[in-house]
Amino acid sequence: MQINKVLISDKIDVIERNLSFLNQYKEKNETELLNSYKDIQAIKYSLFEIIEACIDIASHIISIRAFQRAESYAEMFEILGKNAIIGTKLSINLSNMARFRNILVHGYAKIDNSKVLSFAKDELKDVEDFIKKILELIKNQN
Repeated sequence: MQINKVLISDKIDVIERNLSFLNQYKEKNETELLNSYKDIQAIKYSLFEIIEACIDIASHIISIRAFQRAESYAEMFEILGKNAIIGTKLSINLSNMARFRNILVHGYAKIDNSKVLSFAKDELKDVEDFIKKILELIKNQN
């Protein structure tokens, strides 16, 4: 079975749309952002959509390649790393991103919004690297 290019393309579109949206916040004043409920909520949801799309891509590849079943979202990226789909460092960083997703979803009352901003401003290069690796994988499957 081959990787579903349409599914991957749709997920990458979601990621890129949200990355583009988050770029507008990179240069904004942190204090103003932290005082804007609307902006913080928008940033959180964009991060959530990005991470979910990455998880969906990882899940699809694990399924198509018949890799071991993951017990958690974080483990999905570990499996991709173990199977040389992505590098070790990227695997670790994306696993941490999946754990951050769990904080966004389940730890909403305790989440430190300054960490959310920091993540949105500084940690999304890994997502871009992931997209590049996945597009290489698709290109090389032909």
